Amino acid sequence: MLYFEQLSLQRGNKILFEDANFTIHSGDKLGITGANGCGKSSLFGLILSQLEESSGSFRLDRNITIAHVAQETPGLPIPALHYIMQGDAELTELETLLATAESSGDGEKIAKLHERIATIDGYAAPARAARLMHGLGFTPGEEENSVASFSGGWRMRLNLARALMCRSDLLLLDEPTNHLDLEAVIWLEKWLRAYAGAMLLISHDRDFLDRCITHVGHIEQQHFTLYSGNYSAFERMRIEKLAQQQSAHEKQQDQIEHMNSYINRFKAKASKAKQAQSRIKALERMQLIAPAHVDSPFSFSFRFPGLVPNPLLRLNKASAGYGEKTILHNISLSLLPGERIGLLGPNGAGKSTLIKLLAGELLANSGNRDEAKELRIGYFAQHQLEQLHHELSPIQHLQMVNDQLSEKEARQYLGGFDFHGDMATHPIAPLSGGEKARLVLALIVYQQPNLLLLDEPTNHLDMDMRHALCMALQEFEGAMILVSHDRHLLRTVCDQLILVADKKATPFTGDLDDYANYLLSSRDDEVESCENADALPSRRDDRRNRAELRKSLQPLRKQIKKLEIALQTLHTKKAIIDTQLSDPALYDGTQVALQKALTIETGQLNQQISDIENEWLQRCEELEEAEQL
Repeated sequence: MLYFEQLSLQRGNKILFEDANFTIHSGDKLGITGANGCGKSSLFGLILSQLEESSGSFRLDRNITIAHVAQETPGLPIPALHYIMQGDAELTELETLLATAESSGDGEKIAKLHERIATIDGYAAPARAARLMHGLGFTPGEEENSVASFSGGWRMRLNLARALMCRSDLLLLDEPTNHLDLEAVIWLEKWLRAYAGAMLLISHDRDFLDRCITHVGHIEQQHFTLYSGNYSAFERMRIEKLAQQQSAHEKQQDQIEHMNSYINRFKAKASKAKQAQSRIKALERMQLIAPAHVDSPFSFSFRFPGLVPNPLLRLNKASAGYGEKTILHNISLSLLPGERIGLLGPNGAGKSTLIKLLAGELLANSGNRDEAKELRIGYFAQHQLEQLHHELSPIQHLQMVNDQLSEKEARQYLGGFDFHGDMATHPIAPLSGGEKARLVLALIVYQQPNLLLLDEPTNHLDMDMRHALCMALQEFEGAMILVSHDRHLLRTVCDQLILVADKKATPFTGDLDDYANYLLSSRDDEVESCENADALPSRRDDRRNRAELRKSLQPLRKQIKKLEIALQTLHTKKAIIDTQLSDPALYDGTQVALQKALTIETGQLNQQISDIENEWLQRCEELEEAEQL
């Protein structure tokens, strides 16, 4: 379908990658990963004929329909539903031709056009477009609102819906979750898994990638490497490569020892809560993830916050909103030292409003907000990126916080956030959104807060920076409240979950998987309530059948999980043996028997890994086929 042969790509004088050889087949779902600036978006530009290869060749099959998300949305006066439907280019053309034929009274042409529209299911297009809007978080009734009436973030959702509306053979998605809440992300995952075409996906959301892709294309050190499997499988394979380097292996062991120590301390504190158990599992998985980021350019930690008062902050029957509209009503919440709370809830339910209320940026309409005298808040929100001074450098921003800080000290500190050389001393105006987000985080960390209020802190951050933030939050000794659509971050750093919905904030007793099921079932209920009453019994039957199907597939899911655990064990054994085989002392002639034994064992492990991977792929395909029935 897409063919890359000895391909090299560069922007200006910078070589992005070279000598790439790979093919993307119909149905492949490829996650493109790598550090910011490595060439991920440029690869999309090549496919869309916006760039040309530097050398080698790129070609794609004829008559391929490509869908991608436009980065700009003009303030059009047309209804949002009509704008989304224009994503189906053939239907738009047929409707234009039909209008012309009807005005000229050409009966034969009218009949043929109606037949073609019926063939492509064009008469169901308005319903399909409405489902896309609803899935991406728009409320019923907004379909007829003009495109111009929506804000920038919601226009990006319209662009995403328009791309999904296209009956495409290839779908290109560049950070599609950046403007979505968790509810919309979960819906999008489900949609993409059912998508029949090929897909190239750029994302820094580990859980999202794991659930949507079948391959990983990793760009690193000007090389493009293709891996089979999801993102977790890619990390395991990358660990094996890194473990062969002695220095990387030693750092890996230090990280694993550190994580084991943290897990043991955490187990001692909380072993019964369901979400605590979920977090323990996430932490244990981080032992495998951490080594894959051993060469990350980011290294920082939250310094000791000093006195952490008890309680830090208290809301007592507080209500808040905007103008006459009440968003939150009668909220009572006490934040205690060490609490780590993740806020869940649909878009617009009040998560950000609650964060603003806690931060003191929004005054309560009624009730009380009481804070401790020693409270120091570290507040991250997207609007703070806009409040940076574009004419100042990162060093100057840091010196605004501490005017006694020398340039050398500022450079050393900012280096942990990958601000080096001229990047630390030049104005921040040309920096990307991710780089500005890193600067805001650096300023927050420097001020030693004892309460962190984080509203979507990972937007625009790449995988290495997300991992570094995750590791730093593990050691943070104050209290924290987090809003994020990054489920890996929520799982790994939060002990409690609070659901913000219906103007209330109440504890959510399940884990994030339970929340995903809650969202999907709630969406089914909403769709069901909008359907014709005559169709309700069949809808209920469908839901009952889906529930029975999920139950019948549990043994297959358990088998897949068992195979994944076996693969992890074998990969770990092989990494240890590879390290032994990389020791030059093994080949000095005194350890011939050991060298032979290790070589034989490597061959046996490779065969076992291959057999189990094949079985795992087969079982996953069986599960996907069963779920699509």
